[in-house]
Amino acid sequence: MWSRRRGSLMPAGCGLEELRRRRREREAVLRKARREQQLISKRLLRDDAPGEAEEGCVAMILGEAEIQQFLRLAQRGTEEKERERALVSLRRGLQHPETQQTFIWSVWVDGQECGKDGPQAEQGSGAHSRRLEGSMRTLVGLLTSNQALLQLEAARCLHELSHSEQSAVAEACLPATSYLLTYLSGHSSDFIELCLYTLGNLIVESEAVRRQLLPQGIVPALAACIQSPHLTVLEALGYALSQLLQAKEAPEKIIPSVSAGSSVLASTLPQHMLRLLQPGPKLNLGVAMEFAWCLHYITCSQVNNDLLITHGALSTLGLLLLDLAGAVQRTEDAGLELLACPVLRCLSNLLTEAAVEAVGGQMQLRDERVVAALFILLEFFLWKQPSLLPEGLWLLNNLTANSPSFCTSLLSLDLIQPLLQLLPVSNVVSILVLTVLCNIAEKGPAYCQHLWPGPLLPSLLDTLAFSDTEVVGQSLELLQLLFLYQPEAAQAFLQQSGLQALERHEETQLQDRVHALQQIALHG
Repeated sequence: MWSRRRGSLMPAGCGLEELRRRRREREAVLRKARREQQLISKRLLRDDAPGEAEEGCVAMILGEAEIQQFLRLAQRGTEEKERERALVSLRRGLQHPETQQTFIWSVWVDGQECGKDGPQAEQGSGAHSRRLEGSMRTLVGLLTSNQALLQLEAARCLHELSHSEQSAVAEACLPATSYLLTYLSGHSSDFIELCLYTLGNLIVESEAVRRQLLPQGIVPALAACIQSPHLTVLEALGYALSQLLQAKEAPEKIIPSVSAGSSVLASTLPQHMLRLLQPGPKLNLGVAMEFAWCLHYITCSQVNNDLLITHGALSTLGLLLLDLAGAVQRTEDAGLELLACPVLRCLSNLLTEAAVEAVGGQMQLRDERVVAALFILLEFFLWKQPSLLPEGLWLLNNLTANSPSFCTSLLSLDLIQPLLQLLPVSNVVSILVLTVLCNIAEKGPAYCQHLWPGPLLPSLLDTLAFSDTEVVGQSLELLQLLFLYQPEAAQAFLQQSGLQALERHEETQLQDRVHALQQIALHG
């Protein structure tokens, strides 16, 4: 999903086409890794009432008999407080994996046996399975109660179950999903938030849950919910949506605009996501982070990125990038990098689309401001989060790959030296820095004149001493471009013991390119 540079004029036999082929393969692997690098996780809301701690309530592991007792009290207790306390005790017990196993596994066994082997299995499992199947039915019944406190505690019990590490939990909670969706249109923001996080936990656990939620209308429900004025609801919605978009079947069944409202791109979700990413006083870091990751998963699916571009995604994300650069200069607040990462990835991915030129996408990004902002973020990453340097450099690669104006901005802002200072960070960073420099050099003699003379040659001689063959190979390509467009660079290379640096490399995959460069340096 990252741009590749166009071909350059090279002397025959220099091995550059082979280098390009290798780079294409490497970039394909990296693009695939970025598409597959997901944030699958579960979140747990656990906000016990202050009184529970004061009363010394201890979460106990519950057995089958105790589960049944608490459910019976919750369903048939004579006083509402007694019923509520029973559900609180059950919920606290469900914090233990052992209790979850008793509650969930038994339901799963009942479903498996009855589903596969029919009545004989039911007779074999006896009243035990039927009774515990009734446990989930009772809990769902309490979820639909007209008493708000009982309903809330039942939802909290389901939330504890949804956070279970046992794979059977999602199937056990299937009877509750339609009710959880229905309650997204309710009036209590706290209850809606709880339902959204529960749905998000269940979505990530099971394809069966996702298969049930789609026809039940999860996408329209989320599209309606995204208009909520409550930030906690919006953040929870972003979490649930991101879990849905990471599903392996998302590109075929969840994202495409196949019919109005039934999929993400056919709904109003993209427009609202972009609205929530607009810079300004109302921008909330937590909400923006969730929806930026949602956009990242959509762009990685490559289903219809043109649609996002026509909705103004490039302009919105470009402005957000400028805002982030300003924010990191004003504050050292941890968390900004969590938003910067998906924003950089989205921009990188969108810049590879054909629709960018059609809508003037490069112009939307305001060349010099974006380049300056990107270098502010690169400096921030260097000191605070070096692992994010490749993300910023991928964007810089895509900006400069086919755009002379962005290359001009890089030169006019005198940013070559800061770029070269990143070379020692890591091999991955070195390769990306060298690729960006190749993008500039490839634009022709006028651009190479700005690269030469200067600190570039000493830096390249240093990279030739690297042991990583990809770093060395990229250095060779940059030298070839410089020698082609700036012949005096070859003479300087010879004068600074460049040939000796080349002779150190005996790797088979580098020999052709080393030999070609030696010939160019010696004979022109």
